[in-house]
Amino acid sequence: MKIGISCYATLGGSGAVATELGKALAARGHEVHFIVSGIPFRLGYFHENIYIHEVETASYPVLRSNPHDLALSAKMADVASHYDLDILHVHYAIPYAVCAFLAREMLGADHPLRIVTTLHGTDITVLAQDALLRDVIRLGIERSHAVTAVSQSLIDQTNELFEPHCPIVKVHNFVDLEVYQPSPNPVWRRRVAPRGQHILLHMSNFRAVKRVDDVLDIFLRVRRVAPAKLLLVGEGPDLDKARRKVNDWAMNDDVLFLGKQDEVAALLSLADLLLLPSEKESFGLVALEAMACGVPVIGSTAGGIPEVVEHGVSGLLTPVGDTAQMAADALSLLTDSVRYQAFSAAARERAKLFSTADKVSEYESIYMRLAAKRLDACV
Repeated sequence: MKIGISCYATLGGSGAVATELGKALAARGHEVHFIVSGIPFRLGYFHENIYIHEVETASYPVLRSNPHDLALSAKMADVASHYDLDILHVHYAIPYAVCAFLAREMLGADHPLRIVTTLHGTDITVLAQDALLRDVIRLGIERSHAVTAVSQSLIDQTNELFEPHCPIVKVHNFVDLEVYQPSPNPVWRRRVAPRGQHILLHMSNFRAVKRVDDVLDIFLRVRRVAPAKLLLVGEGPDLDKARRKVNDWAMNDDVLFLGKQDEVAALLSLADLLLLPSEKESFGLVALEAMACGVPVIGSTAGGIPEVVEHGVSGLLTPVGDTAQMAADALSLLTDSVRYQAFSAAARERAKLFSTADKVSEYESIYMRLAAKRLDACV
């Protein structure tokens, strides 16, 4: 099949999943066209059957804006027409599902293009709380030929807000188990923790919902009891605040800010625990990637995290904000090597339920069913 994919090219779970999906589809022989504003951060080197179409927008002073979304719609229509796409798979309702709908309108009723929208969370959990944007999101959902979501939690929230006329299909996020696997590197570990300290890691886009203050509080509580280092991976609006707090607490030697990293499997394997105390998390891709590397998760019960992390088996989950319990949970694993090894092995086994091969096959099945149905039929 000929499949178009549009997603955010920047750091984040939705872009990572969309990119990995495109790579996997191309490896299976499908022709994949990324229609994006920039090269997706996980695309990497050249891949056979993958084409990149970048959206370029001009600035029009009279409009006092850069009409990116309209340019994206036009680019979607142009690529779909020129390459005769069968499927346009967009990630996020805003702006991508709405842009896909506009592109479909440009193509006309005779074009067979089907739109698949995958909801990743923010468009539902944050943007849909705005009454004006809610109707725009509704349009994107209702005018898609199939809608998927990355967790049952997200499906439940979407159904409550929108009551869509077609069922939303659950397709969990996935992980490449050959890339993300336990791969200890003693040399790296000695550099990060030269005195044998425990290593905790947090990776995110450093937005408020990630509760980076909680990450630091958990680490401080752990560090009071056991020697530890903290790796912070990623960039975002709360990063500077985190730097200031680390400086104020005189923890600069124990907290390493590693910035944005494209290849994170080796970093995850370096860690003993992943900290994920998020306030909102529709799935928690980083948790799955850490678990695939044999790293247990200390996190919150927010959103879809409990669908990924099996509490008491592959990680320990606590209600949002209870940093004292999260720190106690972390210490209960770090100070008990037998228990830790059991959790580590269970984390890897749990991750196997979310393999790339299985989830890509689920998406392929949706594409095939859409291609065989009327445009107004539910998947």
